[in-house]
Amino acid sequence: MVAGVTATTPAFADHATASVDVAKGSSVPGCETTNECYIPHEVTIDVGGEVTWNNVDSAAHTVTSGNAVDGPDGLFDSSLFMAGATFSVKFDDYAPGEYDYFCMVHPWMEGIVVVQEAGAEGPEDEHGDETMHMGDAAATGMLSDGTKVSVWASTPTSGEMMEINIEFEDAEHVNHDIRVTQNGNTVLDDMGAHHHDGKGTHMTQALSSSDPVDITITFQGYGINDPKTGPIGEQVVFSKVVPEFGTIAMMILAVAIISIVAVTAKSRVIPRF
Repeated sequence: MVAGVTATTPAFADHATASVDVAKGSSVPGCETTNECYIPHEVTIDVGGEVTWNNVDSAAHTVTSGNAVDGPDGLFDSSLFMAGATFSVKFDDYAPGEYDYFCMVHPWMEGIVVVQEAGAEGPEDEHGDETMHMGDAAATGMLSDGTKVSVWASTPTSGEMMEINIEFEDAEHVNHDIRVTQNGNTVLDDMGAHHHDGKGTHMTQALSSSDPVDITITFQGYGINDPKTGPIGEQVVFSKVVPEFGTIAMMILAVAIISIVAVTAKSRVIPRF
């Protein structure tokens, strides 16, 4: 639990490397409405760092510097890379700044790479002290194989989207579903998410209130191709998540079996003066 803290970039990274997933279903328009065609939409990297794109979609895509309006600018281009393939760019000779990219085949797909000097501070969220620092998680749980699942969340605010960051500790090629509800209403339902390095960012739709949310993460296995491994079907449920207060309860449920293992943690209120 942590209160009165600041936010870092959505990329989770130390800025030496960054990983981006080409989202499942992104070959069909719609992902651009939530900036989830490339996930995360924006990553920050140091000069000399490397970004790797993972095509977890079933369609072929490109990662091409430039934008759909002006076209390619010639800085980098993956050419067409197929499902399950990766493409990397090392930003050795790039000046600090923002570099837009898009998919030549599906031009609604856009992303941003922010290149900064090594050791520079990442950009802060516009909410300042109201948002969360990537240090202490708002809530944590665990899969039956011992993998720790941590969640960081921005403050739920009526009329604004909520950012939810997830980390599966020391895990790679994690597949999962995530569902977020607020007062019984679904504000995020992302099926088939894939995180190359076990870390990912999700955005809810604009919230209807500032009440806490419930987060359900359903683990769908490790790996890119089938058969995937791990405790597939297990759920980690975080109830009433509020960044300042942590979580009131968290549970691990095995969907494939009848018994439910519940882990409950009390929240400690940090008074404000």
